[in-house]
Amino acid sequence: MTRLIDSFQRRIDYLRVSVTDRCDLRCTYCLPKGFKGFEEPAHWLRHEEMSRLVGLFVGLGVSKVRLTGGEPLLRRGVTDLARQIAALPGLRDLSVSSNGTQLARHAAGLREAGVSRLNISLDSLDADCFARITGRDCLSDVLDGLRAAREAGFKPIKLNMVVQADVNLDEVQRMVTFAIEQGFVLRLIEPMPVGDTGRATQGVDLSKLGEQLAAQHGLVPEIMGQGAGPARYWCTPDRQMSLGVITPMSQHFCEACNRVRLGVDGTLYLCLGQNDQVPLGRMMREGASDAELVAAIHGGILVKPERHEFNERPQQIVRFMSQTGG
Repeated sequence: MTRLIDSFQRRIDYLRVSVTDRCDLRCTYCLPKGFKGFEEPAHWLRHEEMSRLVGLFVGLGVSKVRLTGGEPLLRRGVTDLARQIAALPGLRDLSVSSNGTQLARHAAGLREAGVSRLNISLDSLDADCFARITGRDCLSDVLDGLRAAREAGFKPIKLNMVVQADVNLDEVQRMVTFAIEQGFVLRLIEPMPVGDTGRATQGVDLSKLGEQLAAQHGLVPEIMGQGAGPARYWCTPDRQMSLGVITPMSQHFCEACNRVRLGVDGTLYLCLGQNDQVPLGRMMREGASDAELVAAIHGGILVKPERHEFNERPQQIVRFMSQTGG
């Protein structure tokens, strides 16, 4: 089948799949406290539906798939789903993004199922600050999950830290030291104005901070990077630890975008910062054939926007991050 190339000649080879929009945390930049507007479980794609759609994308040249949420480890049978997707011919890399609260009991199973990499959200190493950001006092659970992931053989393990002014900016140095000591990849991320909570978050310009931290800790530019993402990386001379910065606001990276997102209901989102979408899940449940779904995917890719407009139109995206799949 024809590969996925958009109208700006970007090859799309990376699919992020939200397996649930539910989460056991309420991070201040993601979901508002008391939020109830989740998708009805009846609208969620079943495992076999998800595998079918992902299989079509893999047949179109997608070689990297990431399971996200919400919190994907809350989805019943997520290990079995991972095993189904990992077995798809042509898929080279299956990874999972998680908040880590459930990781201790899932890490070994995910590794056995064929998951190759993990990204774990960790915005603070201070228990009180962690609880303020996430709405729960469960930092110890996340740290236990990281230990379990290491014991299961995951490497590299990436830590994602969303940096917020007056919240956790003063913890960045501590987090860098922690990552160096533990051999983790640390990625510092600027918050994006997605949903009411995202727009209310006071972000930090990370475009210069990464260079400053690299100089302070003796890190050198990492030419090959880490995976297929938009981060700029530095590493220790022995390459045992890497530091990355993701700057969607201060230095956007849309010209190299290689990904699309599949919501838990099968909606194909073409850009995190635009409203363009294709209702693949609805089409499938209305009886669409594989050929019709493939045609819809190709049609969507051709209208994938050139870039987000977070700075020009910050009020544009009303859906929350958990709905899109991060």
